[in-house]
Amino acid sequence: MKELTETRDYLEINTPYLVQKSRDTRARVLYLSNHAKSAHAGSALSCIEILVSLFHRRVNLKDALDKIILSKGHAAMALYATAEQFNLIDSDELDRYLTDGSALWGHPSMSSGFDWIDWSTGSLGHGLPAAVGFAYNRKILNPDLASSHSRHAVSVILSDGECNEGSNWEAILFAGHHHLSNLSVFIDYNKIQSLDHVDNVIRLEPFRQKFIDFGWDCLEIDGHSIDDLLKVWQDAEQIRTKPMCVICHTIKGKGVPDIEGTVLSHYRPVSEQQI
Repeated sequence: MKELTETRDYLEINTPYLVQKSRDTRARVLYLSNHAKSAHAGSALSCIEILVSLFHRRVNLKDALDKIILSKGHAAMALYATAEQFNLIDSDELDRYLTDGSALWGHPSMSSGFDWIDWSTGSLGHGLPAAVGFAYNRKILNPDLASSHSRHAVSVILSDGECNEGSNWEAILFAGHHHLSNLSVFIDYNKIQSLDHVDNVIRLEPFRQKFIDFGWDCLEIDGHSIDDLLKVWQDAEQIRTKPMCVICHTIKGKGVPDIEGTVLSHYRPVSEQQI
């Protein structure tokens, strides 16, 4: 009962705070897409709660070795807007997104100079292999941390369409074999990729079972539920021997009825009317 009470208290304290941050982040993404005439609004809107929960954990832990890699780099607007919410970037800097001379490009780049961009991404299928390398290195250097998600965690956000990439499945197989329990993958499963619905391109189901068969712990949650995302990390504090995959069921274009669940939201900027 004590553990249940502590979990409830944790959620009651943090959930309203992070729900509001998610709403503010979503509004900021809409502004950025419209102002900069930037594509990929639908992809950015579907992963906001995931990013907000991960940055909340990172900022609270004050763990310089904690890494968050947005492998679906085309959703960079969500990454930048989340960083603003946690005071990691000035609003004036973010307002210059995609303008001449700005360090904030359409895809995250380590050359931007921001230390919260842990890997340059955009060419899909590269973020997870890099994360596996980080996690494997840390397991060798810090064997005492090999069975815990609590410190020095490496977290990756993948898109569902990105799971068509063979490089990811090589990395997933490697991570399971080496018991990289300091590695967590969050899949933004909005069911739509660049040109069509995922099931029409390459079917992923049975998705969860694939990870289990590759030696991972895997669970499915509502990717827009802050409660569900916070509970993931509560559970992750337990001793683990496997990497963790969280399949997050989301909605492409979440928050804008005109573009929710549409293929076109992958490329079209948000209009004034939709805002």
